[in-house]
Amino acid sequence: MANVVKKHSISSELAQKMVDEAVAKARELGVAENVAILDDGGNLKAFTRMDGAPILSIEMAQNKAYTALFGVSTQDFFNFIQGDPSLLAGVPTLKRVAAWGGGFPIQVNGEVVGAIGLSGAPAVQNDVDCARAALALVPDAVPTE
Repeated sequence: MANVVKKHSISSELAQKMVDEAVAKARELGVAENVAILDDGGNLKAFTRMDGAPILSIEMAQNKAYTALFGVSTQDFFNFIQGDPSLLAGVPTLKRVAAWGGGFPIQVNGEVVGAIGLSGAPAVQNDVDCARAALALVPDAVPTE
């Protein structure tokens, strides 16, 4: 079995609980969000579009989660690329990459098992706050922003 790699991925049960927690926080803040949870391979695991959340933000939420699979928050990713002109020019040409706040990796014991992305609120900070509320369900998930 030397050619087989063991990896871990977020369960559908945890992914749905995280969506529910993010929605609860959004309701508390009075905003409408799109919430996407991806597994470690970038596949959609759980999703909701709250009533009133912008349709265009559906893709943005999923792209934020996809970008967070790099292992850093989308805001930290932006902070990294903004100082390098070649990255700043090249990264936006990649499909599914979003370099603004609201996407976080979901890590357990240092391993990325999935990612969360939120989009739709009037302020990026709302996206971040809702994502953090969901991440609180994962004991080892420590947001870096």
